[in-house]
Amino acid sequence: MEETPQLNQHNKQEYPPMHTAEHLLNGEMARRFGCGRAFSAHVERKKSKLDYHMASPLTPEDVKSLEDYINRIVKEDVVVSEEYISQEEAMKRFDMSRLPEDASDTVRVVHVGDYDQCLCAGSHVASTAEIGEFRISSVRWQEGVQRIVFKLSHVL
Repeated sequence: MEETPQLNQHNKQEYPPMHTAEHLLNGEMARRFGCGRAFSAHVERKKSKLDYHMASPLTPEDVKSLEDYINRIVKEDVVVSEEYISQEEAMKRFDMSRLPEDASDTVRVVHVGDYDQCLCAGSHVASTAEIGEFRISSVRWQEGVQRIVFKLSHVL
């Protein structure tokens, strides 16, 4: 039987549906707009916000398209899985700048199907159907920073 590697203690307990939705939004923002993952994030149960460096603001069409994209993945009921790799392997695949200096040699990669993968020590749902309906409640662009505030409901 394979043992789960011992990782560093995580300092925060996220709300798994919201945290998994954050992964999907981050992955799509990086792919679609080339802005990378959020440089600042505040992920909470009632609402969350992510900040991105962007040259121009999102359009209303962009916002609608992002919502539709994430809600389609939610409806697909995609499996969320994890893998454990060495930091050496992770350096070949991921931006390591946010990894704590005292991180263990083994790190966890969270996969949301083929839609997103990233290093993460947080809590996630088992499949995307547990996320519920994703809605962007507001966007604000100021001096090259795009803020996206989003919420979830279980009405999907």
